[in-house]
Amino acid sequence: MTKDNFIMLPTVDFCFKELMQNPKVRKGFISALLDLSPDEVEDTVLLPTLLPRDSADDMLGIMDVRVLLKDGTQMNMEMQVKYFEYWDERALFYLSKMFDSQIRKGESYEKLQKCIHVSILDFIHFPNDKECYRRIHFRDDSTYELYSDKMELQILELKKLPPEVKTGEDVLAWMRFFSSKSKEEFQNMAKTNEYFDEAYNTLLNLSADEKKRLEYEAREKALKDYNTQISSAEKRGLKAGEEIGRKAGEEIGISKGKELGKGLGVQE
Repeated sequence: MTKDNFIMLPTVDFCFKELMQNPKVRKGFISALLDLSPDEVEDTVLLPTLLPRDSADDMLGIMDVRVLLKDGTQMNMEMQVKYFEYWDERALFYLSKMFDSQIRKGESYEKLQKCIHVSILDFIHFPNDKECYRRIHFRDDSTYELYSDKMELQILELKKLPPEVKTGEDVLAWMRFFSSKSKEEFQNMAKTNEYFDEAYNTLLNLSADEKKRLEYEAREKALKDYNTQISSAEKRGLKAGEEIGRKAGEEIGISKGKELGKGLGVQE
């Protein structure tokens, strides 16, 4: 990609976080997640992404984008490019920490407001169906009645996005935007509404900022290096497993051969 055609991709978490710094872009995306008109989403406030710890032994939690809505609802939005084995556990941990951090000792439980964890995944997390967007709540196993809406998970699987997005499916449209790989694709999305236009122009400005570009490229390189290390470790593990299997097979073969020889009266 030439310098003139360079544009940051939202699937790199650095770019996604920078994109969500824009209040209008944030408003457009959040309204889609909440299935509301953007006009119904009042001012949103970015909160610190470092979750508080009750003790030095507590695990450190650092979120991508944490947002406070006017009604007290909190949202954490995470962009993850590559497969993460314990993503469900991570999402539940962050959701629980976010929920827990709302009150302190002696305060009433009635202060607890709704918390939503949004996973934007550029890999297939649920391989057994074609659903690319799902919302998950606590429900009764027998009646399926909603137990509480105070904790919610939303999972967006970008790799499952259908070829065509129907009008009115705002979340899927945002997934299409996040999945775009070229200026032309972003430009086409920008023509559809003012929020995508704002997001596209934000990407252009970020991409033209030399300092931001260096940070973006450093993060992109770190992700590639990590994925290379994981791939290399998997190959080494596979090779080691094959060698262990080969040796075990040889030993079993020798043992079986000896047993057969004894049965036939053959002396060693």
